[in-house]
Amino acid sequence: MDRWTNRVAVVTGASSGIGSACCKDLVAKGLVVVGLARREERLKQLKESLPTDQQARFHGRKCDVSVEQQVVDVFAWIDETLGGADVLVNNAGITTDSLITDADNAADMRAVLDTNVLGFVWCAREAFRSQQKRNVTDGHVVVINSVVGHKIPIMPGFGFKMYAPSKFAVTALVEVLRQEFQQKKTQTKITSPLHNPFWHGNNFHPNYVGNNRSRSNHVRLFV
Repeated sequence: MDRWTNRVAVVTGASSGIGSACCKDLVAKGLVVVGLARREERLKQLKESLPTDQQARFHGRKCDVSVEQQVVDVFAWIDETLGGADVLVNNAGITTDSLITDADNAADMRAVLDTNVLGFVWCAREAFRSQQKRNVTDGHVVVINSVVGHKIPIMPGFGFKMYAPSKFAVTALVEVLRQEFQQKKTQTKITSPLHNPFWHGNNFHPNYVGNNRSRSNHVRLFV
């Protein structure tokens, strides 16, 4: 763990759920954490919830990862202010109520793809470039995906809409990045959690839903 003390981790979708839990765990382990989210007030609340001696290591930054320029700008700030990103935890993701066959659904379809797919691309690109500029030899890109990015369960009365296709795209992107990162000293790791607040409050089959354990162990994949 000592090698990660004061190293910089960027967590997307940091304002709630697994993203918030990852921020707390990483800060507790001694990393400097930049939490990215659209809801700035939630980031402030997250910082205030940390033990007093850990708050200085958390930096909340408002960023919509679906907007490429916002991602470029926030990683430039990280490079200039904190020295660069050593770890990316890509967690941001959204869904909408629109079915793929609904009329006038273009905005919703694009929103899901722009956040879940292109948002991941922009963040992975900028984190990788930050690591390469500094010759980082142990950089990580950790991807919080979804079980529906591997197999779509049959659930009568429930549609996975554009969410499932976007998560299948993430699965493919991780493999493409793994190949691109070969010989570059950056590692990719993917986890597809089932115990996620997204799944609760819905009448899903018990094989697909367990106890609510949103506080994630996923960051332990690399620390």
